[in-house]
This record gives sequence, C-alpha cells and structure tokens, in this order.
Amino acid sequence: MSIWIAPRGRLYRLLLLVVLLAAGLFSVSYLHWDDRLFYWAKEQRVGAAEQAQSIWLPGYRAVLQGKPVQGLEDDELSGLTYSAETNTLFTVSGKRPQLIELTLKGEVMRRIDLHGFANPEGVEMLSGGRLAIIDERKRTLTTFKLSALTHSLEFTDLASYDLGFADAGNKGFEGIAWDGRNERVLLGKERGPLGLFSLPFPGEEGAAGTLQPIASGHLFLRDISSLSYDARTGHALVLSDESRLLLEVDEQGEPVSFISLAGGMNGLQRGIAQAEGVTMDAAGNIYIVSEPNLFYVLRKAPASAPPAQAD
Repeated sequence: MSIWIAPRGRLYRLLLLVVLLAAGLFSVSYLHWDDRLFYWAKEQRVGAAEQAQSIWLPGYRAVLQGKPVQGLEDDELSGLTYSAETNTLFTVSGKRPQLIELTLKGEVMRRIDLHGFANPEGVEMLSGGRLAIIDERKRTLTTFKLSALTHSLEFTDLASYDLGFADAGNKGFEGIAWDGRNERVLLGKERGPLGLFSLPFPGEEGAAGTLQPIASGHLFLRDISSLSYDARTGHALVLSDESRLLLEVDEQGEPVSFISLAGGMNGLQRGIAQAEGVTMDAAGNIYIVSEPNLFYVLRKAPASAPPAQAD
C-alpha cells in the first residue's frame, strides 16, 4: 500500500492560503468590516429629508488637519468640549494633568493645572457654566466652575462622583457629553466591556442619579475615546481611536451615519492616529484632537442649490 504525500511546495501554498484566510476572517471581525459595509449600504438609501434631520457625517470634509497645538508637544491631549459662552474649546492633558483652553483654530489661550488628578481623559461643558472632567484612573466625574482668573484646581476641593467599575483599570470611562434636553450626562466606557451609559445630573447642588446602561448593541467600534452631543438633532457623536471611525448615534444609541478617519477619506490627506477628543460648535463644525497634540476641523459642505427653473 502506498501513501500519497503532497509535494512540499503545494503544502506550503495550502498552509499560506489557510493563514491568509484566517487573517482575513480575523480582520473582518476585529475591524467590523462587515458592519461597516452594511451601514454604508444603508446610508446610500437615506433621502435628503432624513439626512437634514441628523448630523449626517458623510457630508463633512476636513478643512484643517494635523495642526500641532503649540507648546503641547510633550503632552497627550484627550477629550474636547465647546463652550458657547466663550466660543472656545477645552481639552485635558493626561501626561501632566492640565485643563487647556483653545481657540477654534487650535491655539492655546491658557493652561490650568489640575492638582490631585490622576488621569483626566474627558472634559465637557454642563449647564449653568459648569465644566466636568472624567478621571479614568480614579473613576470619577468632577464638576466645577471657572473664572477668568482660574489658574489651578485642586481635586479635593471639587465635587466628585464615583462612577463605579472598580476593576476597569485603564479601560474605564473616557467619553463624556452633556444632554441638555434630558438633563443627563452621557458616558462612554472605553472597552472591557465597551458601552454607552446615562447619568441623570440635575442642578449644581443636586446629587447625581444612578448610572444606567444605554442599549447600544450595534456599535461597530473597537473602543470609545470621546463623545459629543448635538442638541439640534438629539444625536451623539462617538469617536473611536482604534477603529479610526466617527459614528453618529440616535437617542437609543443606534447608528445613523459614520465616516472613516483613515487617510484619503473625507478630505483627510493622512489618517487621524490616536484620535482622543471630539466636539461640535454652535454652527455644527466638528473638532478633533489626537495624541500627542494634533488638531483637526471638519466642516459640512453646503448643500448644492437646486437647478433654476426655465420660464
């Protein structure tokens, strides 16, 4: 009886084919390419009226990209929020804990030292002129007000709320957004598990409510690094560093639209690596910061005018 043995070259090719197939299947699952394709196809069927009722990310293009924020080369910017009162932006630095105020062009206006903070990862404007900072390592949400003369803040002097998840480590809350319609804070847990949460947050002297998960089972993201809320539509932006994706979700946490932050997409010459903060201003412009200190602006292209009618 003879035993057939495949030639060595053919065996190697077969093994290579198996490895490539396994790698392809892993990439599809890891990067959610199947979900991206599904929602991209779904976007193609959305009409103009429905687009107008949402943020509609496919309409945005980068108009300022990869601008270094001067003086912050050795820092790691994370989180971003817009202040309508001052028409400025705020971000935080985790390497040397600071709260940093920026112009809408990404220029530093002032730096505020954060004493006693361990790892600030998110910042958000609340109602009544209050700001909130998420400290991922301490698992806290801290609120305070700033004056024009504020140059430092002490953690022990500020109101803080325990967000739980004591075993989260470096996979805790990073995203925070203020939903003024429902007087609540929206929170994004980075991963392990990844998820969106709601925290009722009343007046300045009131106690926070109970943290509640938002059923958002269709988030095709590897992580959540930042959140922003759009009061005009009631929708939120969810930023993912690992997926290089910006996702719009409705009030139920379901995807509405998305754009890739990879190079060559949406006017980006180079991809946005390590995107860590996102926010929107009153005009609907989107701002993004990435580690260590790069600044981006995305703007919605004006809708094309309808063709003129013949007399």
